[in-house]
Formats: sequence, C-alpha cells, structure tokens
Amino acid sequence: MSRSVRVVWDDALTSYDFGPGHPLAPVRVELTMALARRLGVLDAVDVAGCVPATDDELALVHKRDYVDAVKRASVAGRPDHVYGLGTEDTPAFAGMHEASALITGATLAAARAVLSGEAEHAVNVAGGLHHAMPGAASGFCVYNDPAVAIAWLLAQGVSRVAYVDVDVHHGDGVQAAFYDDPRVLTVSLHESPRTLFPGTGFPEERGAEGTAVNVALPAGCGDGGWLRAFHAVVPPLLREFAPEILLTQHGCDSHALDPLAHLMLSLDGQRAAYAALHELAHETAGGRWIVTGGGGYELVQVVPRAWTHLIAEVSGHPLAPSTPTPPEWRRFVEERTGETAPLTLTDGRIPEFRDFSAGYDPADPIDRAIMATRKAVFPFHGLDPLP
Repeated sequence: MSRSVRVVWDDALTSYDFGPGHPLAPVRVELTMALARRLGVLDAVDVAGCVPATDDELALVHKRDYVDAVKRASVAGRPDHVYGLGTEDTPAFAGMHEASALITGATLAAARAVLSGEAEHAVNVAGGLHHAMPGAASGFCVYNDPAVAIAWLLAQGVSRVAYVDVDVHHGDGVQAAFYDDPRVLTVSLHESPRTLFPGTGFPEERGAEGTAVNVALPAGCGDGGWLRAFHAVVPPLLREFAPEILLTQHGCDSHALDPLAHLMLSLDGQRAAYAALHELAHETAGGRWIVTGGGGYELVQVVPRAWTHLIAEVSGHPLAPSTPTPPEWRRFVEERTGETAPLTLTDGRIPEFRDFSAGYDPADPIDRAIMATRKAVFPFHGLDPLP
C-alpha cells in the first residue's frame, strides 16, 4: 500500500525530559525505537535526522514573547508561571527550548518530506505535543509541533489539511490554533472532558464551518465502542473534506493500562485504528500522511509495542499481533527500567465493533456521544447525522 516512508529520528529527541518521576518519560520513545529496530521495522523505511525549528517557524503558531520566555527558562531553569512554565505538569528544565524546538523540527521534517514527495508517509513518534497554546505551555507540552507543521503546510500553499487526534486527551492546542480556519479540519476522539484534562472537547465546539470535530467518549469505553465511534465520524468527514494532506496524532494513553486516563482500549484495538487511518490516508489524501506520537504513560507494557505497531503500519509492513518481542529487547528493558518486558505484541484481543449504520441506540452512552458529534457538525458538511 505504501511507497517511500520516512521515519524522523535523532537520539537527541530523548532530551525532552522533565526529570525523574514525571509521567512523560523519554525512555518510552527510546524503548519504542529499540523495539522497532530489533524487529526489523526500521529496515523497511528511510530513517533521517532533523534540525530544530527556527524562531520564525515556531512563530507560525507561537507568540514571540512566549518563545522568549521558554528560552529564558531554558537557560536559567527557572519557572515562568505567566507562560505556564514551571508548573507540576510542565516544569522548566535546562535546555527546554532546544529539546522542544528539536521535536517540532522533527515533525516539520516529516511535513517537508511528504509535501516535497520525498516520502509518501513520514512519522515522528517523539512528536504530538498537542496541548501547547500559542502563548503558554500546557499538559506536558511546550511547543505544539502538529500545529506548527500544519501552519507551515498552509504557508506553503496547501489548501486543506485534516488533523485526526486519537489521544485519550482532547487535542485542544491544535483545535485552538485553527478554530476559525476552515482550511483545517481537526477531529479529536477523547475521553469526555467531564472526567479528564483538559476539560474541553465538547461536541458543541464546532469551529469555522463545522471544522472542529469532537467525539467525547465516556470513561470505560473499550475497543468495540471506540472503533464504532471512529468509523461513525471520521471516514465520512474525511471523504467529504478531501484533504490534500492528513496529519494524525497517536497518543496511546487510551489503553486500559494507562495510569492517567479511563478508557479501556487494547493494543489490538489501537492497531486497528492505525490500519483504518492508513487506509483513509490513501483514500482521501492521495496517500500523503504525516504521523506523530503523543501521550502514553505506561512506559514499558504499552508505548513501545503500540508505536512499533504504528511505525510498521505506516511502513506498509504491519506486524502480526502474535509477534514475540526479541529476547535482547527484553533484556534492554530490564536494564533501563528494572521492569519485566511483555513477551508479544498483542493483548490477545480481537477488536470487533457494530457499525453505526446498523442503528442508533439512545440508551447507549457511546451512541449518544456519536450522535451528539454528528448532529453538531455533519450538517455543515452536507452529511446526514442519522445512521
């Protein structure tokens, strides 16, 4: 299905590090790349480096005074609460600007590769920092690399970009950056803001011409309900919007083991979502697909396996769920974390769902969430909200 595929990677991407005990530990991407390498996933792709985003590139989304504040905190390691820096979620650390700019530069490198045609698909698993606002850090995110990449694409003359965010948390920063811009369709499937940070992402947040789309799912939603919601909302909107480029954010904190949220997906369900987005990239965007990581706080059992599946899917050579993890990777996991690594790439689930076209059940909270979203935005796109 895929032609050339670019994986953007530099070991320095692990320097985005808020310190011991912080949930967003860089070891998660280190273990991901080690697992992908050991399983031969990286043999099928072009692995390329990156450079930090420039101040002008960051200014496509972020206010200059905010970038200056990040630089000051980066040098002094001092907090600046006016700009959301130095909080418990987003503590200041020495070198923060450089580390954050490099992650943004990596997603920009992926965008350049896809726009230029050097690669059909490109992925930066260290990216996906979707909470950062134009003038403030938020939710572990300093610079909003997906938003900067989208803004850069628009500046290059791309007329329509679709952004699909499957992180358990609402993609609020990306939505905010393009809320009034009908050239950008933002779709976020997330746990209900009534039970999870950042407290936004209600269906009524519709943006310009219905181009902000929010599917707020109830706590406890598992593979079947999540996939039902995804297929009831995302494919019809992408087909109607017909983006020139699709950018997706793949936070894997929707997993049942994630310590910060309350959805109940399995690795197998997440893998099914990756495959569905890959197919939609080809169907609706001519194959032009930019992929980032995102949240994910079960550092050993979930993130490395989920994103190894993601890279494999992007490469066009998906891995069988039953694939065993290499013994040498398991030893590396124990050395780096002291934890026992998983033995295979599966949770042993077979993700199945009932298609929404089969009928709407008003007594089902997932169906109510689906219908709330479809009623809020489908008419703007000439689509019938009813199944």
